[in-house]
Amino acid sequence: MEDVLAVYEQLAKPGQVRLCFDERPCQLLDEVVTALPHKPDRGVPEDNEYKRKGTCVVLLAYDLDTGQRYVQVRQQSTKADYAQFIQDLIQIYYAKAERIELVQDNLNTHKYGSFYKHIPLAQARALNHKLSFQYTPKHGSWLNMAEPGGWSH
Repeated sequence: MEDVLAVYEQLAKPGQVRLCFDERPCQLLDEVVTALPHKPDRGVPEDNEYKRKGTCVVLLAYDLDTGQRYVQVRQQSTKADYAQFIQDLIQIYYAKAERIELVQDNLNTHKYGSFYKHIPLAQARALNHKLSFQYTPKHGSWLNMAEPGGWSH
């Protein structure tokens, strides 16, 4: 826990980035009944009946220094999905960063090995040297500022 709090306590430094990462599974739902027309003086009427249309996973990275959020929707959350999301995020937005502190939970996909298994070796090695993982403790994922419990629905 102290390592995560130490990341949050740091001041922004040139060339260094502080990110939080997490993912959230979501059900895709559709309306069964056509909604009633909305009246300006009342809330939007909703029906509790729905039709399940599958699932997806929302991947989110949050930049502690800028407040910027990076989101991607995928069909599932595998090591390959994680590796590709992190690689794209860094190549597109943080290519010039010297060091990146990444706060995340200790899920089996959130490891350096995911890069080596799903990204060309030279690129995986570059990510390994640029990234420093800070894991939230078991039962302490609430410490992660990207934790889905805090996401708007």
